[in-house]
Amino acid sequence: MAEKNHWLFKQEPESFGWKHLVADGSTWWDGVENALACKHLQAIRPHDLIFLYHTGKEKAVVGEMRALSGPAVPPKALAGSKPTVEVAPIRLLPRPVSLAEIKADPLLAGWDLVRLPRLSVLPVSPEQWNRIWELANSNG
Repeated sequence: MAEKNHWLFKQEPESFGWKHLVADGSTWWDGVENALACKHLQAIRPHDLIFLYHTGKEKAVVGEMRALSGPAVPPKALAGSKPTVEVAPIRLLPRPVSLAEIKADPLLAGWDLVRLPRLSVLPVSPEQWNRIWELANSNG
């Protein structure tokens, strides 16, 4: 099996957060407008792993998802809809990893999450992925 890539998707939890994803079981991740975010979305492949980051007041990585599809137009989409990916929840992080923690961590401080705060879909290196899990499993 090919190596999985890692990503982070950002979303306002009131609009569509972790609880919504778990309740729905899966969703087509749409509404991505930024050109660079769209480019990243087009690079996602089935089985890639994705962190869900809650924006707004929370500002934290909260859960892990899996891509169920590569870029595709969802079934029942309106004509002219942009390709997107279908995702499903895997697990909630043991504790959220806040943006403040990420900014304070030397390995994560230069990450696009910090450098390009309006980007809604971004890559995560294996080192960043592992560091988020380390922080999520710590006492903060």
